[in-house]
Amino acid sequence: MKNYKFYFLATIIIIATLGVSLFYFDYIEKKKESHQKEIYLSESLKMKKSVLELIETKEKATVAIALSLAKDSALIGYILEEKIPPYYYKNIIAAYKKNTHYKNIWIQILDKDLNSLYRSWSPQKSDNLFSRRKDLVTALKGEKVVIGISSGKYDLSMRAIVPIFNNDKLLGLLEVTSHFNSIAEQMKHFNINSIILLDVNNTKKLEKPFTKLFIENHYVANFNAPKELLGYLKEKGVSNCIDSNEPYKIEHGYLITWFKLECVHKKDIGDYLMFKKLSNISSVGVEFVFFRQLTFGVVLVVCIVLIVLVVMFYYIRKQKLYYKDIIDASSDIILVNNRKKIVDVNNAFFQYFKSFSTLQEFQEDHNCICNFFEKEDGYIQKRMDGVHWIDFLLLHKNENSIVKIKINSDKYYFKVSASIIMNSSYIYSIVFSDITKQENYKRSLERLTTTDPLTGIGNRRYYEQKLEDEILRANRYHHALSLIMFDIDFFKKVNDTYGHDAGDTVLKEYSALISSLIRNEDIFCRIGGEEFMLILPDTDLNASGIIAEKLRKAVASFDSKVQITMSFGLVQYSKDEKTHSLYTRVDKALYEAKNLGRNRVVVG
Repeated sequence: MKNYKFYFLATIIIIATLGVSLFYFDYIEKKKESHQKEIYLSESLKMKKSVLELIETKEKATVAIALSLAKDSALIGYILEEKIPPYYYKNIIAAYKKNTHYKNIWIQILDKDLNSLYRSWSPQKSDNLFSRRKDLVTALKGEKVVIGISSGKYDLSMRAIVPIFNNDKLLGLLEVTSHFNSIAEQMKHFNINSIILLDVNNTKKLEKPFTKLFIENHYVANFNAPKELLGYLKEKGVSNCIDSNEPYKIEHGYLITWFKLECVHKKDIGDYLMFKKLSNISSVGVEFVFFRQLTFGVVLVVCIVLIVLVVMFYYIRKQKLYYKDIIDASSDIILVNNRKKIVDVNNAFFQYFKSFSTLQEFQEDHNCICNFFEKEDGYIQKRMDGVHWIDFLLLHKNENSIVKIKINSDKYYFKVSASIIMNSSYIYSIVFSDITKQENYKRSLERLTTTDPLTGIGNRRYYEQKLEDEILRANRYHHALSLIMFDIDFFKKVNDTYGHDAGDTVLKEYSALISSLIRNEDIFCRIGGEEFMLILPDTDLNASGIIAEKLRKAVASFDSKVQITMSFGLVQYSKDEKTHSLYTRVDKALYEAKNLGRNRVVVG
């Protein structure tokens, strides 16, 4: 009887366990499917965000290029004379092609009636674009910058249109056009392939398609579109691949997502399709197979309550290890932190801090990762606005917080965010996502647009930016600030006598000479043909006069094939003075030095 009861109880336990196990298997499968969809949705959103950020970056860079070109004083003279040299931008375009992602760039100059005065890609000019280009009309009538995506008779492209002024008088427009190829190429760094399509209505307007690639009635705007994916798109059909009711599709071994491209006037102009191989997407959901093995073990040993409890304990323990494995699989640095020290880190932490093999070794030398933060404006510091850096991140969750970290001789840029894990114990999780490549690319673009290509010193745009910064600093800390403006005496004679190549050599040689004689904190810029400006932080009028005289003598005695002299004007900044007033005063001082016979220093 006792055996019967035992067997009956064992049978009930086994049947119950089997029932629970079957239910649990079904639950795990659904959980796995749901989790997989979440991963794909998250990856789809990241893909869209990445390309949108690249488009935004390129738009800003294209505008920066256009603005810098529009301030060219020589160009203004050519427009007034209605005679722009046919290869005026040849060297600039070649420099962008060599040193940036801009492998294809086109420049067009139009007068105030929208007659084309210059095209870098064609000798054709004088045709009027008023009735053909609404974006040009918008920029002209509003006298404002217009940036966006548009199509014409050649291609789907990105255009920046900026007004050209001469003494506040509108002379015309400068247009810079570039391709999507560089964006598609950068997306490959994220293992994402791109196909950029112009919609059917705009494709009909193409007269000389740049890539000569078509799918159905859509024009393919990027050269680097993979042939395999073009073939798949032709076979499947464009309309079948783009579903406005779904955020993504899983087909052909790819995660496929897309978004609409809008023109300047906010109308749909095409589609940006992205393809990422499923094998390149981290899918932790597959690891749920572990639960099947665990459940199978439970079915075998669950006949007695003690074994069930042991198995449950084993299950909980393994589950914790499982989530630890997930965190360690992340390429981002993940910290569990409190205000005093780091509690735990994932494996990615040691991929950057390679001199430490354990968290204990790290903590012997450092109590906080913030010890490695670089002190630089615009980046997270140990204390921000008077609060601890973690509290600052919690207060500004919706902001794009970036930290610059120096580890040994290497510098990294991370996008950083924080969240509370345990409120009562002040335990936080902090995630550092490496954006070093994107940040370095952005900084290289900034350097390119603020550097004079001939002399290698700052250009006029850089001078205007730095002068504003130094004026703010001088007002904040009550420091002195001086400005020296100087140019080459009788520079036209140098060009007329020795030729323009020799003139360029003079500009480079004497720029290098002056650069070697000034302090690291001094800001040296070329603001015109032979005109230069020197911003002297923390320098009063007497000290700046000594510096100007030293530079004048060095220039006059410099051993060069072409001997020159320079005239100098200098002023000291007055509190709350406008930059225009400061420029007018220093320019007047330079003009006085010229009138007094040149090769001298005049204080304004």
